[in-house]
Amino acid sequence: MKLKVLEDNNTFINMYYLGEPAVSYYIEDDNDKILFDVGYSDAFMKNAKKMNIDLNKVNKLVISHGHNDHTGGLKCFFKERKNIELISHPESFNYKEDATGLYIGTSLTKDELSKVCALNLSKEPFRISNHITYLGEIPQLNDFEPRYTIGKTIINDEKKDDTIEEDSAVVYQSEKGLFIITGCSHSGICNIIEYAKKICNETKVYGVIGGFHLFKNDGRLQNTIKYFKDNNIELLYPCHCVSLEAKVEIAKQMKINEVGVGLELDIK
Repeated sequence: MKLKVLEDNNTFINMYYLGEPAVSYYIEDDNDKILFDVGYSDAFMKNAKKMNIDLNKVNKLVISHGHNDHTGGLKCFFKERKNIELISHPESFNYKEDATGLYIGTSLTKDELSKVCALNLSKEPFRISNHITYLGEIPQLNDFEPRYTIGKTIINDEKKDDTIEEDSAVVYQSEKGLFIITGCSHSGICNIIEYAKKICNETKVYGVIGGFHLFKNDGRLQNTIKYFKDNNIELLYPCHCVSLEAKVEIAKQMKINEVGVGLELDIK
């Protein structure tokens, strides 16, 4: 599997790509070319062009969840693309607002998307390429990563607290173990990894890249670090929604790797 970071909060020095508080990854697995999230704007498309990545050859698009820093680029992307398979949870395209009432949902509705792509919306996990599995809805499998509320959402015409039930991830089954690719990990990064282990019937976790939604040096962070260490995770790439304070604390206890627009990974 080859992975290139098209969008992240950070950019690498001397590469001169565009950065924004968002996520987008370009992934190749054999003949499949997969886009994972589309950032906040068209910046991921501009970066892809500078990287000589032809997004017209992408045949699958995975959306991790319905927040605008992962879906804002949909409107820009579908001005140029049609007839692509879009994979996500059924609730990813519901209305969302933050605590102030500001809209923070997707730039295209489910109805609008259904006219420009083939929607494959599932709460259940399924294989999306030879070695990559979409995890669907993530169950809570530990006691230190409870779900939390971010604003409001509308489900079945009812406005309610949004616990981002749709938050998901994908997992690549490598020769050295599982490699997890996530957006924000609102479901809990350890819950996600445990579920990936269960779905793939694999105990070895080789690496993780993505946002872990960790900001403070608190009990949740310390339990997460302990989990990473207990699982002997060799490659750890925290980014996007991981604060400097959290990264520093993780780095005190185990090796982490820098992430920025332009990062390229080749996972065997």
